[in-house]
Amino acid sequence: MRDITSKQITLRTARAVASIFCSTETISLIKNNELPKGNLFDVARAAGFLGAKLTPQLLPHCHPVNIDSMDISFSFSKTGIEILGEAKSIGRTGIEMEILTAVSIAALEIYDMLKPVDTQLEIGNIKLLQKTGGKSDRKKYFSTSPSCAVLVCSDSTAAGKREDKSGLLIKSILQQANAKVVAYEIVGDDKELIQKQVLKWVAEDIHFIFTTGGTGLGPRDNTVSAVSEILERDADGITEAMRNFGQMRTPMAMMSRAVAGSIAHSLIVTLPGSTDGARESMEAIIPGIFHARKMMKGGGH
Repeated sequence: MRDITSKQITLRTARAVASIFCSTETISLIKNNELPKGNLFDVARAAGFLGAKLTPQLLPHCHPVNIDSMDISFSFSKTGIEILGEAKSIGRTGIEMEILTAVSIAALEIYDMLKPVDTQLEIGNIKLLQKTGGKSDRKKYFSTSPSCAVLVCSDSTAAGKREDKSGLLIKSILQQANAKVVAYEIVGDDKELIQKQVLKWVAEDIHFIFTTGGTGLGPRDNTVSAVSEILERDADGITEAMRNFGQMRTPMAMMSRAVAGSIAHSLIVTLPGSTDGARESMEAIIPGIFHARKMMKGGGH
């Protein structure tokens, strides 16, 4: 099964539809409650719920999800019966397969109950109408690609004694999220150098500035204090999300002193210097963080 441990836990929704094509005589029998097997829609709805819950047992690559809400409704059309399913889940993966299974099983149950009275039954038009949550929502956070800069804060890397890995990883993650990385620099663990570079990028109106390194408790971990001194507004929720996401993966995440906030119309986020810490922190805040630019420009929520 695909590894989904890096995904954020978000609200996921899905809507799906299926159709049963039957004769007008059959529809009359349903409306008059004259079917030999009794009530049609209550049984079909229950079958759909059971089908949704069993989806991971039927589809080998489908991850189990919590079904937090599900409804299946039925309506008559000129050609038969339409089944509409809607579901919600808070988790790391979508719920579209569960709702597609639900309407499919509900259709099969209706088929089974109608087959004694209609030999021309047909199931069709099974399709997903809508899904939200996860990657499908990324476009709503920005209309154009945001500009980003990455600042590596490390004495050893600046001196050429160590190869940068976390900064390059952050660049790659941003590019995969369709952001433009317009600047990348390496400086030593010096407050003045860090502040000078960050303020230079703010003056250039770079939308998002990510630093890596200097967020721990070491004697030369100066990034947090350097950035904190020049922030105009704090954005503690960003770092809370990063630490919470990391804490679910390693107890070391609680050691991070990372800060985030804005200067003018630029958002600055300090990230750990380890590749795992940087990756997990980025996974925690991308793509939602890109919405900050609109807010800083006065666009509201």
